[in-house]
Amino acid sequence: MIEIYAAVLGASIGIAGMSVSGFSRRNTESREAVIRLTMAVESIAGKLEELHQDMKEDRKTIYSRLSEHGNRITLLESKGR
Repeated sequence: MIEIYAAVLGASIGIAGMSVSGFSRRNTESREAVIRLTMAVESIAGKLEELHQDMKEDRKTIYSRLSEHGNRITLLESKGR
């Protein structure tokens, strides 16, 4: 009878140990996944900032060209009259 109790206790300890090690492994994997995701988000944020700066420069160029063309059109219209 004692052997049965010892076997049950040993099995319980083994199962508990495996559960703890599995939990620890999942915890480590989760931590690593969070780190990878954080790095990816930071990378995307940096690329979005670069894109935003490029768009600002392009917009500035476009508006200056539009202004130049508007001035030329005004000059041509005044000559044509």
